[in-house]
Formats: sequence, structure tokens, C-alpha cells
Amino acid sequence: MPKSSPAHVWYLTIDCRDPDALAAFWSKLLGLEIKGHFGSSDYLTMLARPGDDAVALAFQRVPEPKTVKNRAHPDLEVSDLEAVTRLAVSLGATVVADQEEDDYRWRVLQDPEGNEFCLMPNDEA
Repeated sequence: MPKSSPAHVWYLTIDCRDPDALAAFWSKLLGLEIKGHFGSSDYLTMLARPGDDAVALAFQRVPEPKTVKNRAHPDLEVSDLEAVTRLAVSLGATVVADQEEDDYRWRVLQDPEGNEFCLMPNDEA
């Protein structure tokens, strides 16, 4: 944790019905290894941290299915919007909508359990 801040985001945890399956989807999409389960139970599966100061993803088993829009979601910076969209769809994602505001465009998708995420093109690439 940086010395100047009292806290930092350690993991972003996503509720789901099947933590191992959802971790496999995100692992392939992000190119990260599955770190494993937290403790001895399988209710939480974690991905490896992409860098020392980076936020990691974890997937926590809950009994209820997702029913409404996420209140928070990951935005993924991508160098090739179409290629990453094809990869995500091949892994089980669904395209929801293309968005544009102030001449900036991005794409909203859902993972295999319906959790929204956005692909944000890096126009510098």
C-alpha cells in the first residue's frame, strides 16, 4: 500500500453462481493466471494480480442470480476494440450496446453470468 494513502483497492470482487467458471472467462480475456481459492473453501476464486500496485479480480459464490444492472463494473482499456470484442464473445460474453459521448466511443458487454463491463478503446495505439 502506498505510504501516503490510508487504503487502496486490493480486489474487485464480483458476485456469481460459479466462481471457477467466471474466473476462467476473465483469466482468458485478461491473460491472467487463476491464483486459486481464498482459504480452504471454493466460494471465492481469485485471479493473479497483473502488477504490484494493480487491482485484482475475485469471484465470490452467491446463491442468487444477477437480476439488475451492476452498480459498478470494470472498464477495460483495449488497443483493438473489434479484436477484443471477438475474443470476449468467443469466450461467452454478449455485446449489449455501443456508446458514444463527446466523440468518444466504447462498447458495453456482459460476461457469461450477465455482469456488465466496458471495452474502452485506447486511441493512442
